[in-house]
Amino acid sequence: MSKQFKVAVVGATGAVGEVMLAVLAERKFPISEIHALASERSAGGYVAFGNDEVMVRDLATFDPTGIDIALFSAGGSISREYAPKFAAAGVIVVDNSSAWRMDPEVPLVVAEVNPHALDSIPKGIVANPNCTT
Repeated sequence: MSKQFKVAVVGATGAVGEVMLAVLAERKFPISEIHALASERSAGGYVAFGNDEVMVRDLATFDPTGIDIALFSAGGSISREYAPKFAAAGVIVVDNSSAWRMDPEVPLVVAEVNPHALDSIPKGIVANPNCTT
């Protein structure tokens, strides 16, 4: 049996967050729990995850303890504020914003180009060049 992951998508109600959820479902990523996170204003609504709907929770009050992976696509200021909190809770954060791209302690990864950069993730945060990657 393959490992199942507890995954959070930050910015789940935005265009990129919705695509992240769709791709995770389409590719049958091994998820045991999925959490859709967004602003307080969006909390209580629902987003699609495959054939299911997931209730959106407020990022500001969400406890990341126990989450394995968090995919962030909510803009640089949100990433700068919340990514370190998630990483401090032991979560591997993959960030789409520009917030961490130039940080020498945050690997900038394109899976097909430099997956070896994931060998060391000192801050618990991984950057990617932009949301299209």
